[in-house]
Amino acid sequence: MGRDALFPKRGMPLAIGFGLSTLLGIFLGVIGPFGSYLNGGLAVRLIYWTSTLWAGSLLFGLVLPLLARLAGRRGWPLWGWAPAAVAVLSAPMAALSRLLALSIWPRVGDVGVLEWYGQCLAISALASGLILWRVLPRAGEKPAPHAADPRDRLPFELGREVLCLQMEDHYVRVHTPRGSALVLMSLGQAMAGLQDLEGAQTHRSWWVARKAVEGWLEDGRNLRLRLTGGLEAPVSRARIARLRDEGWLPQ
Repeated sequence: MGRDALFPKRGMPLAIGFGLSTLLGIFLGVIGPFGSYLNGGLAVRLIYWTSTLWAGSLLFGLVLPLLARLAGRRGWPLWGWAPAAVAVLSAPMAALSRLLALSIWPRVGDVGVLEWYGQCLAISALASGLILWRVLPRAGEKPAPHAADPRDRLPFELGREVLCLQMEDHYVRVHTPRGSALVLMSLGQAMAGLQDLEGAQTHRSWWVARKAVEGWLEDGRNLRLRLTGGLEAPVSRARIARLRDEGWLPQ
């Protein structure tokens, strides 16, 4: 599973997260944002900001990569889940940091709860951006140039039985009886990695394993293969004749 057993291949190890949190904590402790420069000396501010950012690094560094991995399997766009996740995770961080601040500086109780949450949300958004930048593929990143078995990149819980492949931009969604996951490679590379399986490319963006086919559906001029688990794979008109000759479809 990459550099760390908890994260995807491009995951952010906790050591790096804590290192960045320490540097950011020192920076915030020196400049004293949100009025913290008015409370206590430099040493107290350093302890407060560093400890709260360590806690945030642990929470966000564990949860966000797992959510990114789940979103990749479901095909959720980043804008559809990341803002909500950061907003929700910021709530326990706001509560923790407020309790710590009140134990050090009782005067901060004058700051409203919503204002405090907004300050925490701003810092959490910055930290989350750094984490997601490490977790998600870089913009413009291309698939690996060599063919590889997509089964080797599947999460353990999905197993290794492949029903079909579905192309999505630079990714291939690998469907198994237990679910699906996105793998960063082209459809051609994925098909080359499955040469030990009997299958065929039914559409420019689909490949189907022969053993997964349970029947076929015809809707006007559109033809689809019915697969195990309720999946349906389209068949392009240019490939109908070849699939009929090979016995995939009735004559």
